Amino acid sequence: MEEILEIRDGCTTPSQLLKSKAFSKFLNIYKKQFIKELKDRENTDLKDDVFILLETKIGKSKVICGLMNFAFMGGSMGRAVGGGIVKGAKTALEKKCPFVIFTSSGGARMQEGIISLMQMPRTVAAVELLNQNKIPYLVVLTEPTTGGVTASFAMLGDITIAEQGSTIGFAGKRVIQDTIREELPIDFQKAEYLKEHGMVDIVCHRKDLKNNLTTLINHIT
Repeated sequence: MEEILEIRDGCTTPSQLLKSKAFSKFLNIYKKQFIKELKDRENTDLKDDVFILLETKIGKSKVICGLMNFAFMGGSMGRAVGGGIVKGAKTALEKKCPFVIFTSSGGARMQEGIISLMQMPRTVAAVELLNQNKIPYLVVLTEPTTGGVTASFAMLGDITIAEQGSTIGFAGKRVIQDTIREELPIDFQKAEYLKEHGMVDIVCHRKDLKNNLTTLINHIT
């Protein structure tokens, strides 16, 4: 039976975030639009933010599982996501079980300014805590996983699985082409391209994902 874990790490929900004095200093020209969007979502089925943390089972193995919800502001990473990943890492360490994250994100949430960028080293530190204590950390990259999420916790898994055909990268393909002034391969930043170049370990279709995860977790635990 899966259990949704509460994330308690400072200003994590939109309502808490909006009341934070520190956060108000970083709001920019998007302030009114950002506040309206957060308030519109508060009483919906989209939870409090992008990140949902679960204690559940994959096969017969207990795991802590983090899910990123792209329907909430494009899965963008703000303080709530950082708090969720830290909470997940600490819970996995406490319960001595694997931490599995499913990513789907456009990157750092620009409306939170520098606070969202600070989540990159924060989440990296959380992953390092798992490494130091030999707790398995698995990442499943889904469509899309980009920006600051790719540049931090998403690419640090002990085993990294990418969903077939998913887009994975940092900057956009057109931005890179305009910068280097070269044509990039048609499958650039696709899961299969990344596996071919050693950036991910496994590429699989969603229907095979459960079996693959079950096999991997049984093997490493």
